[in-house]
Amino acid sequence: MDLPRIFTIRESSHRIHNPFTADKLAALGQALRLTPGTRALDLASGSGEMLCTWARDHRVTGTGVDLSTVFTAKAQARAAELGVADQVGFVQGDASGHVADEPVDLAACIGATWIGDGVAGTVELLSRSLRPGGLMLIGEPYWRKAPPTQDVVEGCHAGSEADFRTLPDLIGHFGDLGYDVVEMMLADQDSWDRYQAAQWLNLRHWLDRNPGDELATTVRAELTTGPVGYVRYTREYLGWGVFALMRR
Repeated sequence: MDLPRIFTIRESSHRIHNPFTADKLAALGQALRLTPGTRALDLASGSGEMLCTWARDHRVTGTGVDLSTVFTAKAQARAAELGVADQVGFVQGDASGHVADEPVDLAACIGATWIGDGVAGTVELLSRSLRPGGLMLIGEPYWRKAPPTQDVVEGCHAGSEADFRTLPDLIGHFGDLGYDVVEMMLADQDSWDRYQAAQWLNLRHWLDRNPGDELATTVRAELTTGPVGYVRYTREYLGWGVFALMRR
């Protein structure tokens, strides 16, 4: 089992696979007041940038689990590059059923709540690994403003408006699940640009190198339509953030 190749082509240069910049990721680590020895579990950990940089900056320890063999290899290489391979490790596998062997201080799923079939299921999954009083991190999109048409909804990669909540509704949902929101860090349009626009250069470079590949038509179509769709829909209507939760 692995991620479809289009995902790793699209984000081949990315260290952070969501609309966060390195500065925002660092600011989040500082805001959480992480202490040395904090044990973390990161489900759908991507290329491991959160665990690796927080291990370097805050001496966090822990494990990341991700479906992608490509991203897991990049995470392992990043840990070695930053000299933290003795603090954090990365496992290729299906994060949707992963529970830590021992309770952790911090359990995270940043931008992949599909592993729990939505926010509520992902919160429940993470809770199985989290010690009492521990910190949970959820990364999730939200509507910046109500989409006026179904075209806007689909342009934001949703099937219906109900797929995402507004920011107040999302914060309220965490409360309904029995959690206090104790910190948050939100993407802005610049960090969205850095995430999305970097994909276009990745796609073009790959296409130039692989014109005869079976995915070339798919990549060409995405590069042709993606930039306009992004600035017309996602950039205007979709927000994204990481929310720190503690059980009440």
